[in-house]
Amino acid sequence: MDFRLTPDQELMRDSIRRLVERDVDPLLEQHDPDQPLPKSAFLAVFGKLAELGLTAARLPQEAGGPGITMLDYGIMFEQIPPAIGLSLIAHEATTSRLNADCNDGQRRRFLPDLIAGRKIGCTGSTEPDTGSDPRGIKTRLTQQGDSLLLNGRKMWITNVSAADLILVTCLDCRGGAPRGQVVKVVVERAQSPFEAREIDTIGLRQGMLGEAVFDDCKVPLANLVESPAGGTEVLKVSWAVNRPLFGLLAVHLAQRACDIAMDYAKVRKQFGKPIAAHQLVQKNLSDIVTAITASRLLCLHALSLVDQGRAADGAAAMAKRYAQNACREAVWQSMNVLGAMGLSTEAKVEALYRDIRMLPVPDGTNEILALIHGRELTGFAAFRGSGRVAD
Repeated sequence: MDFRLTPDQELMRDSIRRLVERDVDPLLEQHDPDQPLPKSAFLAVFGKLAELGLTAARLPQEAGGPGITMLDYGIMFEQIPPAIGLSLIAHEATTSRLNADCNDGQRRRFLPDLIAGRKIGCTGSTEPDTGSDPRGIKTRLTQQGDSLLLNGRKMWITNVSAADLILVTCLDCRGGAPRGQVVKVVVERAQSPFEAREIDTIGLRQGMLGEAVFDDCKVPLANLVESPAGGTEVLKVSWAVNRPLFGLLAVHLAQRACDIAMDYAKVRKQFGKPIAAHQLVQKNLSDIVTAITASRLLCLHALSLVDQGRAADGAAAMAKRYAQNACREAVWQSMNVLGAMGLSTEAKVEALYRDIRMLPVPDGTNEILALIHGRELTGFAAFRGSGRVAD
């Protein structure tokens, strides 16, 4: 097993690093760190990311994607600041879901602008009472003449406040039944306006996280997505890639905190020598780097399983759960290396700690992820009955 990056992977990694240094970091610094970036800024960044294929990384070349492996995607994705990376996950995963679920006509209508980064997409599944179990949704789809009517509320949706398009998971109640089958419908804001607002959070405050309310939202019948795989299957499959990506967001944040702590330890002096020369500080730095390295490898391993077509649900769940836990502790230890400076906003490590605290919940809490991993290990599901999982 060779853990070295290939020349092509190094080129891809270095290309995205240069893009971030040249186009993304200055944009983030120009705006209030405690307010969501304006839509125009996200579109500018998405346009640049589209040039490297990252707005449609999971799509094959014949569908308009770059045709890269998920391992390569992860290597590049780690370089992206998490306020942008969080939105990219939502946008790119939505593009992938649309490609998998839509008919040819819908693909021609929806995908080109998303792939090019000219429009922003998102997926609306989570509701106030429904998170990791998409079958518990209550948003209802009915029909009035030649139009569909959407009623319900979606929460904790990345990109929703600025999205041009949202793929909504809902119940098909057109037959009058109180609970129908789970289906999806594409809501285009320009022709089907809906209410959306930002949710104020402790971290990743330059990102976009919000809620949407659909109150008799009228949607063209042509926007109903009749998936041959069923209403939730493509959604669940996409989590095997999303979860390691969330783990790599944690790796990015911890690596930044580590770099700050390492630089500080080499110049801050106590007892006549740099604190980097003291044994316990060296131990802290060793623990930090170990957590980052192990987290990165777990995430890339999970993505490589996806490339190989092997079962990846357990590995993806393990990678996200371990990475955000280990890297959160790494950021905390970095704050400790800085001492009192670690508590200051000037050092910027406290902001990284607030940012990393945002990562345990999206695409599966730690508890749910442990059960998913446990199900794969034992063959028994710990939720929705206790029967053995089908082989």
